[in-house]
Amino acid sequence: MAAAMELRCWGGDWGLPSVHTDSLVVLAYAKFSGAKLTVSPVDWTWKTLTAAVPELVCGDSVVQGPTQILNFLRKRRLNADYELTARQGADTMAYIALLEEKLRPALLHTFWVDAENYSNLTRPWFASRSPFPLNFFIPSRLASVALARILVTKGEGLLHRISEVEGKIYSDAKECLNLLSYRLGTANYFFDNSPTSLDAFVFGFLAPLHKAELASSPLQSHLRQLDNLTRFCDNILAAHFSADKPCPLPPVQQTMDANLQKLTQLVNKESNLIEKMDDNLRSSPQHKPHRPDAKASLSSSKSSTPA
Repeated sequence: MAAAMELRCWGGDWGLPSVHTDSLVVLAYAKFSGAKLTVSPVDWTWKTLTAAVPELVCGDSVVQGPTQILNFLRKRRLNADYELTARQGADTMAYIALLEEKLRPALLHTFWVDAENYSNLTRPWFASRSPFPLNFFIPSRLASVALARILVTKGEGLLHRISEVEGKIYSDAKECLNLLSYRLGTANYFFDNSPTSLDAFVFGFLAPLHKAELASSPLQSHLRQLDNLTRFCDNILAAHFSADKPCPLPPVQQTMDANLQKLTQLVNKESNLIEKMDDNLRSSPQHKPHRPDAKASLSSSKSSTPA
């Protein structure tokens, strides 16, 4: 009998199963691969401040971080990437690296460094879900880790000011969103019609930015201009995280406007009517058209002439 798997992560809000990017990646991949996880809040001990979240516990195994957890699930034959070609697998790795390099720093800045967002949204949310006295310490600790990670990711020393790299951070992030939007196009998922680990990562990165009510976020404004990416997030929420029965994704070509739909319905109605008339004509008795015989008419006219 397979051991039960427990995922410890930050909880959800804003219409999401989790607001934590890495936790959301794992939750989405578990849905895509069919993994059955028991989701629990973060284990509130002092090790929480240094341990990686999310954390997967399966029997005697404890795995931390999204990449390690996804590899662990794949080894247990819970693989959402099973049907990918070698080329698609390489593209997946490239795009995930792009997310980490270009988009994550901007997300960390948006939620943890931007003063208005941090004081109005991020700090109150994480403090309200942390026990006393950790609620006074955890948000500021996470903010410090986020700032350090931004500077390290952008190749700057910790002594540099964040304002010196802020412009570059958001420029790279918007470029990354544009590339993702172009790659997705009008499809529901990035590879054919089945979600994969790339979809899980993109969803985990974008969904909090899409759903959070941020007071100040040029990156959120840019994302909302890319309709296919916001629709991508909404589709995954509806199809895989709906409170009711899972909803099927809408067909790809569902962009017809109301007038075109009405016109199509009218044309279909007229076509059905014409087809019905044709059927009636075919089923009715068929008679040759009545045409007078020229020879008969001529002979009759001769016989009627007096001798």
